[in-house]
Amino acid sequence: MERLKDRVAVITGAGQGMGLAIAHACAREGARIVVADINDQTINTAVEEIKREEGAEAIGLKVDITNRSQVEAGVKKILDAWGRIDLLVNNAGGALNTPYKLEEIEEKHWDLVVNVNLKGTFLCCQQVIPVMVRQGKGAIVNISALAGHWRASLAGVQYSAAKAGVEGVTRQLAYDFGPSGIRINAVAPTVSMTSQRMQGLWDARSKEEQEKVYAQIPLRRLSKVEEITAAVVFLLSDEASYITGITLDVCGGRYLR
Repeated sequence: MERLKDRVAVITGAGQGMGLAIAHACAREGARIVVADINDQTINTAVEEIKREEGAEAIGLKVDITNRSQVEAGVKKILDAWGRIDLLVNNAGGALNTPYKLEEIEEKHWDLVVNVNLKGTFLCCQQVIPVMVRQGKGAIVNISALAGHWRASLAGVQYSAAKAGVEGVTRQLAYDFGPSGIRINAVAPTVSMTSQRMQGLWDARSKEEQEKVYAQIPLRRLSKVEEITAAVVFLLSDEASYITGITLDVCGGRYLR
């Protein structure tokens, strides 16, 4: 059974990494995919890959999610193409190659991480929620991180602050738009090898540092990408029809330590 059959799913930052994995997972569940990203090359590659591997309908959307007018224009393009938006995954973000040591973080690093992770999530919600309200139904999943309510392992305070904001946006909008039939939740992974950069950061840590992280996780391992995408698909699907306003930790119980 395809849990997202024929629903239009917009995934930001879907050109690569976690966003692309989420797009594939949604496509396998029958969704029509909008690959939203800022890079033409990764967008085109991702769209063709999803069509080829999943046999799904997919289109690309080049958009800077920190720019309100671009987000607004992007939503219009999606509606012109498919007439509706049923699902939104605000995935674009991350530490964005910024330093994690306090003394090395510059104002530009703070602005970049907060703008993409938090402002971008807000702007996409602001433009998409009215569409869902008119439809009488919709589901949004915001990608947070354990850092949003615990602490970061491979990123700085700018990342923790941004993800904490994402969780605040999630709760407030879930409360505000629940009466309109809109469900809004967040998924919070811990360290996961979702990109070459994350792999590089992990590999740069000493064996002792890696073992310390493992020791903080009751399941004694890092997450798999498939475990994170499964949580996202669940929250988007009707299986989660009475769940809204939560942050679902996908962290092997690490927050218990």
